[in-house]
Amino acid sequence: MQDNHPLPETWQDEVFPILKSVNVKHIAYVPDAGHSKAIKAANTDVSIKSVVLTTEEEGLGYLAGAWLGGDRGALLLQYSGVGNCINTLALQSCARFPLLMLVTMRGDWAEFNPWQNPMGQNTEEILTRMGVMIWRADKSEDVAPLIRGAATMAFDGDSACAVILGQRLIGEKEWNN
Repeated sequence: MQDNHPLPETWQDEVFPILKSVNVKHIAYVPDAGHSKAIKAANTDVSIKSVVLTTEEEGLGYLAGAWLGGDRGALLLQYSGVGNCINTLALQSCARFPLLMLVTMRGDWAEFNPWQNPMGQNTEEILTRMGVMIWRADKSEDVAPLIRGAATMAFDGDSACAVILGQRLIGEKEWNN
């Protein structure tokens, strides 16, 4: 019997199929190298509405509207975009719509750029203080189960959930002189 579903090559290859498997129809994002495979897949899939954002907080309003229209969505963002979303996270807290965020990190391990560190060191605490439940993936094998679990809690429990994709998972950035 031939397997028509090859195994994913990397954790990045797992993200988009998981989002599709939990019936996500909208993916909102600000361009990001860590999410590039999921973004590319979303942009080429005719069953997904892929929306590039000017700034991350726009994604919360967009996803609230998608939910009101009967669809599920996910926000793909960098850790720095969490800072842009602080006030807008009140929308989810008050309206109680499902919010699934996948957050790529900088400034939390082997970071060469000191400008990345303040937000990188505080992203998880900020999300927690804003009422977002978080799970952190630092190993490839953790990505799929954490995204599936967060999606269940977000979509079945009308909760705000984030999976933090740690810098150890993404890989060390290199300074090219």
